[in-house]
Amino acid sequence: MFEEILKQAWASLRRQPVRSCLTMTGIVWGIVAVTMLLAYGTGFRRVLMHTFEVFGHDVIICWPRTTADQAGGERAGKRVKFEQADIDNIRAGATLVKQVCPETVKDLDISHGERSSSTVIRGVCTDYGEMRNEVPNNGRWLNEEDQVGRRRVVFLGALLEKKLFAGLPAIGETVQIAGTRFTVVGTMDRKFQDNNYFTSDDDSAWIPYTTAGDMWDTKSANVLVVTPVSADLDSMAQAQILAILAERQHFSPTDKRAVAMDSINEFRPLYTMIGYGLEVLLLIVGMLTLGIGGVGVMNIMLVTVNERIREIGLRRALGARRSHIRAQFLTEALAITLLGGAIGVLLSVVIGATIGTLPLLGPAYEDTSGAVDIHMHVSWETLAISVGVLVFVGLLSGLVPAIRAAKLDPVEALRYE
Repeated sequence: MFEEILKQAWASLRRQPVRSCLTMTGIVWGIVAVTMLLAYGTGFRRVLMHTFEVFGHDVIICWPRTTADQAGGERAGKRVKFEQADIDNIRAGATLVKQVCPETVKDLDISHGERSSSTVIRGVCTDYGEMRNEVPNNGRWLNEEDQVGRRRVVFLGALLEKKLFAGLPAIGETVQIAGTRFTVVGTMDRKFQDNNYFTSDDDSAWIPYTTAGDMWDTKSANVLVVTPVSADLDSMAQAQILAILAERQHFSPTDKRAVAMDSINEFRPLYTMIGYGLEVLLLIVGMLTLGIGGVGVMNIMLVTVNERIREIGLRRALGARRSHIRAQFLTEALAITLLGGAIGVLLSVVIGATIGTLPLLGPAYEDTSGAVDIHMHVSWETLAISVGVLVFVGLLSGLVPAIRAAKLDPVEALRYE
């Protein structure tokens, strides 16, 4: 029965090939719009989340401030400091903290030969590289032997490496930081992060925390970099850190002005919402475009019903049920929609491959690699959503004509001129 309905639907489409092709054109345009807009939205979200995630894995940045509440006889306005004893206490007592690393910074001149730059030199611990996503593309990150031996080694950000070495190999070369010779042990690719502190990681240099202590005062760290054992326990980990610092430095454990904490997990829902929100908005725009094509299909099917009233009456007189009539016209509408959709999907893949990459953040970062630009890749997920929307539009477009055809009175239909 279903095979017969398909044959009848195909025969109906072939009777009016020009009209069928013009109707399908609206569907083709609509599915191309849906697919391309979804591909653009997915690419935009990928870039947005990439520039956010490269900052670090569930990182909390703790900043020392001044106390606001009096506690234990201590005056308000006391300056909080991050000293080694505080770090040891956090490591020993903060059960919800996975890693803690002190960071000390200094604006210093760094040079190689005739090339020089003034930037932030960061003294950090070994875990910092994993915590902050400082992934080497050449060489290595700072290790425990560097810390223990107070070695004069340095890890360079991508932009700083470019300024000092102009594309030449940097690993094993010597740079001078404030007149002190350091050996470059590692470099990294551009991070393209849209959030940072002190300065961009791309323009920074990292040295062992112990080595930094030989160059400037590191009795207290500028910030503490912390990761919780789980992103879900972020706020509880912050409370533990504050309580441990408060106990040693004698301020109220509820005094949140004493230590400012910036958590990447607090901003992740916002970035996720922006990314998916744009995708949904573009999907709605594409659906409206496809809906216009669906209206065209509905109009043509209504015209087809009027043209075939006598045929419908004859089929009803020969025993066809209302459900058979509905199925036939609904199948014809779906056939037009799906055929146009198939052409649209193929066209979308070709257009996406032809366009390739659209500029987004590349010009702002003066980057030509395309790493932070939108790749118009038509994924299987995008195609699945597009086909789902297409079937919905096809069913909706064919439903009204099919119901109208099925409701025709056989006697009146046979007498229709």
